[in-house]
Amino acid sequence: MREHDPGREYERRLEGLRQLEARQKRMDAGLGYLMVFLLLAGVVFVIWILTVRTRLIAWVALPALLLVIFGVMHERVIRALRRTARAIAFYERGLARLRDQWAGSGESGERFANPNHVYARDLDVFGKGSVFELLCSSRTNSGQETLAEWLLAPANPDEVRLRQAAVDDLRNRLDFREGLAVVGEDIRAEVKPELLAAWGEKKAQAVPGAMRIAVFALAAFWVFGVAAWAEWGSWQILLLATVINSVVSYKFRELSERSAGAVEGAARDLRLLSQVFGRLEREPFSAPKLSALQAVLRSEGLRASDCIARLNRRVELLISSRNLIVETLDRFVLWSLQWCLSIEAWREKHGLSVRKWLEASGEIEALSDLAAYAYENPADPFPEFTDDAPCFDAEGLAHPLLPESRAVRNDLKLTRNFQLMMISGPNMAGKSTLVRAVGVNAVLAQCGAPVRARRLRISRLAVGASVCVLDSLQGGISRFYAEIARLKLIVDMARGGSPALFLLDELLQGTNSHDRRTGAEAIARSLLERGAAGLITTHDLALAEIAELLRPSAANFHFEDRLENGKLIFDYRLSPGPVQTSNALNLMRSIGLDV
Repeated sequence: MREHDPGREYERRLEGLRQLEARQKRMDAGLGYLMVFLLLAGVVFVIWILTVRTRLIAWVALPALLLVIFGVMHERVIRALRRTARAIAFYERGLARLRDQWAGSGESGERFANPNHVYARDLDVFGKGSVFELLCSSRTNSGQETLAEWLLAPANPDEVRLRQAAVDDLRNRLDFREGLAVVGEDIRAEVKPELLAAWGEKKAQAVPGAMRIAVFALAAFWVFGVAAWAEWGSWQILLLATVINSVVSYKFRELSERSAGAVEGAARDLRLLSQVFGRLEREPFSAPKLSALQAVLRSEGLRASDCIARLNRRVELLISSRNLIVETLDRFVLWSLQWCLSIEAWREKHGLSVRKWLEASGEIEALSDLAAYAYENPADPFPEFTDDAPCFDAEGLAHPLLPESRAVRNDLKLTRNFQLMMISGPNMAGKSTLVRAVGVNAVLAQCGAPVRARRLRISRLAVGASVCVLDSLQGGISRFYAEIARLKLIVDMARGGSPALFLLDELLQGTNSHDRRTGAEAIARSLLERGAAGLITTHDLALAEIAELLRPSAANFHFEDRLENGKLIFDYRLSPGPVQTSNALNLMRSIGLDV
C-alpha cells in the first residue's frame, strides 16, 4: 500500500478549503451589497417614474428581475459557503484526532451505553474520550447504531474478513468520506431508524388509485366552484362542492390524523437520509461487501435515494397543512387527505424496503468510520484470525486511546496451552491500562478495524471485563456485590459457544485477604476449565501464588517502578515473574503524609 501522511493531506486540503471559503465570503458580501444597492435603486427608480415619467411604469420590472436573479445567485453562494464550512470542520476534526485533541468534541454514543454490558463501561466503549467517539463520524443514526452494535458484539471471523476488505477499499477514499460529511445541513441526525423501519413495515392503508383520483377531482371541483362564483356569481356549485368535501374530510379525518401522526413521528430529516443514500449509491466500490450493500440501495431498478426523496416531498407537503391559510382551506381542498393517501401509497410500494435500506446504509457508514481510523493510523495492521482458540498473540500492543507519543508497547501471548497471565505490580504502574488495551484491541479486531499493535493473531473471543465496576447507592448494591455479579456473567459467558477472554482488574479487592485468595483461585480455575483465557491483575502478592498452582496454564508477570530523586518512575514494561516492590508508602510520602 502506498505510504501516506494523513496529517499533511488534511492540512493541504484545509488550506485549499479556507482559500475557497475566503472567496465565497467575498462573493457573499459583494452580492449582499449589490442586492441592497438594487433594492434602493429600484425604490428611487419607482419614485422617479411615478412622479415624473409615469408612462415608463413597465420598467419597474427591470430592477425587480435583477433583484430576483442576484437573490438566486446569493442563495447558491450561501449554500456553497455552508458546504465548505462543513468540509473544513471535517478536516479539522481529523487533525484533532491526529493531535490527540478530539476527546469531548464528537459523538460520545452515551445513549448506547448499558451499565450491565459485560465490557462496554470497563473498556470505555462509550462516553467522552471513548472508542466510539474516536471512531464515529456517521451522519445518520443508522450509521451510529450500526457502529455501536459492532462494538458491543463480536462478529464471526468470516464476517470480519469481509469488513476488513471493505475497510481497505474505503481507506484511501478521502473524497468519499468528505462527501458524506458535507451532505445536508450540519445538524445532528434526527432520522430514527427503528421508528422509520417499523412505520414502513406496518401494513399500509389500502389506497385504490381511483380513490386518489376522486379526492383530487373533488378538490379541483371546489376550486372551480370558487372561480365560478368569482367570475359569474354562481354560488350553487361552490355550495355543493363545499358540502361534499366537508363530508369527505370528516369521514376520513381519523385516517388522516393517524397516518399523519405516524409518518411525522418516524420520518424526520428525510432529506439528509436521501442525500446520504445518494452519495453511497454513486461511489464505485470494489470490495464484495460494499458492492452487496450498495446493490440493496439500487435494487429492482429503483434508487433508495430517489424513493426517500419522494417520501420527503410528500411529508413536507403534508406538514405544510399546518400553515394557517392551508389549515383553513384544508377541509375544502382536502390537502392533508391527498398527501396522506399519497404517503400510504408510497408505503404500500416501498415500505418493506425501508429497513433494508437503513441497514445497508448504516453498515456502509460504519465501515467508512473504520476506514477513516485505518487511514489516520496507517501503521496499525488488521489482525490475523485463527481457528486455534483461545488465542490472543500480540506483538507491540498498545492502547488505541493513548497518543503514540505516550503509549508503551508490550508483547503478550495467550493460547489454549497458556491461558492465564497473573499481573502484579504497584499502583499506577500500568496494570489497568494493559488490561484495557487487550480488551479494546480485541473489540476492534472483531468489529473489522485495524488494531494498535505491530502484529495480532486472534481467535474468535467473547470478551468479558471487570475493570470499572461501581456500586449503586440507589440500588443498594455494594461494589463487592456488583463485582461478583459481573464475575458471574463472565463465568456464564465462558460456558457459551465461543471461548472467553476475561479481563479482571484488582480481582475481589472488596473483601478480606483470606476470602479474596480463596475466591480468586476458584474463579481462575473455573474459567480455565471452561477453555477461557485472560488476564488477572492484583497488587496483593498472595494472589500471585495462584499462577504457581495453575502451571503450566498460568504464569506471573509484573510491572515495577523505581524511586529517583524522590520521584517515582514507571517504565510500563511487562516483565516475567511476580513483582518484588511496592510503592504505596512512597506515594503517601510524596504527597506529604507522615508514614
